[in-house]
Amino acid sequence: MSKIKARKGAPYARILGVGGYRPVRVVPNDVILEKIDSSDEWIRSRSGIETRHWANDEETVAAMSIEASGKAIADAGITAEQIGAVVVSTVSHFSQTPAVATEIADKLGTAKAAAFDISAGCAGFGYGLTLAKGMIVEGSAEYVLVIGVERLSDLTDLEDRATAFLFGDGAGAVVVGPAEEPHIGPTVWGSEGDKSETIKQTVPWDRFRTGDVSELPLDSEGNVKFPAITQEGQAVFRWAVFEMAKVAQQALDAAGITANELDVFIPHQANMRIIDSMVKTLKLPEHVTVARDVRITGNTSAASIPLAMERLLATGEAKSGDTALVIGFGAGLVYAATVVTLP
Repeated sequence: MSKIKARKGAPYARILGVGGYRPVRVVPNDVILEKIDSSDEWIRSRSGIETRHWANDEETVAAMSIEASGKAIADAGITAEQIGAVVVSTVSHFSQTPAVATEIADKLGTAKAAAFDISAGCAGFGYGLTLAKGMIVEGSAEYVLVIGVERLSDLTDLEDRATAFLFGDGAGAVVVGPAEEPHIGPTVWGSEGDKSETIKQTVPWDRFRTGDVSELPLDSEGNVKFPAITQEGQAVFRWAVFEMAKVAQQALDAAGITANELDVFIPHQANMRIIDSMVKTLKLPEHVTVARDVRITGNTSAASIPLAMERLLATGEAKSGDTALVIGFGAGLVYAATVVTLP
């Protein structure tokens, strides 16, 4: 017989507060067109994107996270000292170690909260939410701060016609805490590593260590390009539309929710065509509010779902207590979907 004593937390967990931060600079498609042979009409028809936000030097991954987190903590009605863990999903914090979560936890004024980063691309928010739920139910934390944050402008090849217009910067955060009823459904998540080449970094960091630039990509002026995100657009589109619609339906089934009972749909803000196709495949009724924040924010990877959630609540398009289906999917290829009650 085991001598280990188990610790019991809350019976369930829920999102208690949400906050977002978008950089001050708004970048229209005209700026993107300075480096690629395309048109505003083509960008809008392919992606639905009209503008995106790009961070300045002061709007670091940590700084944006702190701004978004402060709003989420205030929205939840708690103090930073009550946060027991900080989970940050990002692929654009360029210091390998320490985790940026530790800096965020300290500057927010937590009481030495557990803090760590995860790398799950555009599914990172769903991964973090699932971890937070487990911590609260297991009893290792009463309140968990989950942050999705990206400075994808740092990882964008502005001369790549296929991706230059896609990415934006920003941070979204939620506070997850105890609940007496289930407000976060079972997570349907996974990975398809055999498709990892469809979204990837162009050049590994260690290629720069040798000093041999003979095989490194060059820009139009002959300079070595900084690593960027590249993708096989059509393959990603087909996977997202057909396979992720199945995952979204599985999440609804796991939560015991039908499409007619759903109030809000918040998919990863990758592309407007993907969003519209998923709505059609899922046969969502007209009363379901669909997040289309990608139009003015672009693809912010791990930040896209909490940023879209925050905007829907701020504009009144969604309200506290609504039942929402959230799904993230991206590089890896990884995915995570669940049904939540909005804070």
